[in-house]
Amino acid sequence: MRAVAVLLVVFCHLQYHLFLGGYIGVDVFFVISGFLISSVILSDMHAGKFSIVSFYERRIRRIFPALLVMMLATSIMAYRYYMPTELIAFGWSQLAALFSVSNMLFWRQTGYFDGPSALKPFLHTWSLAVEEQFYILFPIFLIVVRRLFPNRLKLAIWVLTGVTFVAACVWVERDASTAFYLAPLRAWELLIGTVLSQRYLPSIKGAVARNVASLTGILFILFAAFRYNSQTAFPGFSALAPVLGAGLIIAAGETGSSVVGKILGWRPVVFIGLISYSLYLWHWPILVFQNSNSLLLERLPGDKYGKIAVMVVSLIVATLSWWLVETPFRKGRFRPQRGPLFLINGVAVAGIAAIGIVMVAGSGLPGRFSPEMVKVASYVNFDRAKAWREGECFLTPKNKFSEYRPDVCLRKDATRKNYLLVGDSLAADLYTGLTQEFPEIHIAQATIGSCPLLVNEPQQWARLRVHCGEMSSFLFGDYLNRPTPDHLTFDTVLLAARWSDSDLPEIGHTIAWLEQRGMKVVLLGPTFEYDMPLPVMLSIALREKNSSVLQRHWKPGREELDKKMATLAREQWKVEYVSIFDNFCGAGTAGSKQMLTVSGCSVYASPGVPLLFDLDHFTPEGSVLYASRMRAKGQLGS
Repeated sequence: MRAVAVLLVVFCHLQYHLFLGGYIGVDVFFVISGFLISSVILSDMHAGKFSIVSFYERRIRRIFPALLVMMLATSIMAYRYYMPTELIAFGWSQLAALFSVSNMLFWRQTGYFDGPSALKPFLHTWSLAVEEQFYILFPIFLIVVRRLFPNRLKLAIWVLTGVTFVAACVWVERDASTAFYLAPLRAWELLIGTVLSQRYLPSIKGAVARNVASLTGILFILFAAFRYNSQTAFPGFSALAPVLGAGLIIAAGETGSSVVGKILGWRPVVFIGLISYSLYLWHWPILVFQNSNSLLLERLPGDKYGKIAVMVVSLIVATLSWWLVETPFRKGRFRPQRGPLFLINGVAVAGIAAIGIVMVAGSGLPGRFSPEMVKVASYVNFDRAKAWREGECFLTPKNKFSEYRPDVCLRKDATRKNYLLVGDSLAADLYTGLTQEFPEIHIAQATIGSCPLLVNEPQQWARLRVHCGEMSSFLFGDYLNRPTPDHLTFDTVLLAARWSDSDLPEIGHTIAWLEQRGMKVVLLGPTFEYDMPLPVMLSIALREKNSSVLQRHWKPGREELDKKMATLAREQWKVEYVSIFDNFCGAGTAGSKQMLTVSGCSVYASPGVPLLFDLDHFTPEGSVLYASRMRAKGQLGS
């Protein structure tokens, strides 16, 4: 089962489309871990020989040697490849992973503008942190219950399982990131393993029952792996399939053999299970550095040969880690005794912690790179709050809709034309440039993260739970729909967002709705995008003296959507259309000394200043440059 769990996770991370739900392999691991560790803890407690020190000695032997070696190797790669801003973030994540709180760190980093997961080599350690936090509190819980309610242990475990499951189901609807990362909302998965280890459920007896149970279990797991994806509300109720699937296989295996059990007992599968921990540890940082810095092969992210290289190297490194690191600390003649084990582990932890502290305290060690590279990379940390009027006129998921300020954001100026900028963050990042380059126009603003803000709110926006419906209802159901003659409408509405093909019908509907109420519409097309922050890629290109990194991370398809929207705007919607591709791509748009992407589009707003600060949002200088080109071409109806 460990082999199934780890392979699902690895295939998911490699983005094989059949396994987009492979992240449920972690949930299978939780059940297995809960079963095995609870068996040891409660067996020792019932025998009167449980020791916290002995318990953690076993945990240290199991977890830390391979983890520390992986962290050291990853630190070396980070020092080699990462720019100062990246290295600071890496140092913090290293300290968090080392002290089993990385789930808390990554949970706090799940904001709207958090950097892509593909750049976080220790992201996968969140699951280890969840386990360790559980195993800090669970023995204490058992000790307290056994002392105060010695005859209620079974009931207490069942109640705790039920409460944490219900809490997870409720919380995933309120905040999926919290439900995903925090140990109390994952505890029920480990506790299912506890329930199984203590035989709190009837045994599965007979060959037929075992085969039915184990087959049902593997089908539950595979169903989740094949059918779930990043849009699935997870964990909570949807985690029941992999958790129950793992539980059924374990329960069936407790009373005899089955066909599924024999398949899982096949020697190659058993071997993958043996190296599963090391494979889990190593595959992710190898994949991160391959995708971001072509560690193994000069290939596009997602390229099949790059995936194969990551898989092969991960298997080799995992095997070496299991053989040379994991095994000697757990058994054999070189197995250290408790005292030396704690000493070796303590020294290693101190050393790894010191590396992380130096990275953070040393401001990312900027002396490794040229001042130009450091300046370019620093834009990753651009603070857009003031430029976008965040928390006032631009709302993120962390804001309440009540924080929006119509008196500030929607006020009108009787001495100038009044334009209303409507959309998501790709509208908000235009505010700086528009206000600077069009002083004769007053720009009002209604922008909210992840919401194109059209008249009818699609269900997928509502599920994001970022107040799309409230803003949409306010704008289109009230503010822009007032029939009173003294209500001044806006001269023009500027629509901008991270458009997709599915938005096109509703864009047309929204344009017609606004025009019926006397407002002119200017539609701003989709932006070009990368799958890594542009400042990071520019710094890599400068370091390697090779701009091919920009080509590798360019996301295709946006220009085709731009052309489709331009045609619709001209022939069907009859509105003015502004194309970022027309303004920044092709001859005469980038400047003679500026680097170009494979599609011939600008990457600098000015010398040393990236056009974008992340995957697709303008820096202030980029916003001003875009607005200046709109003005030069007579766009926006000015």
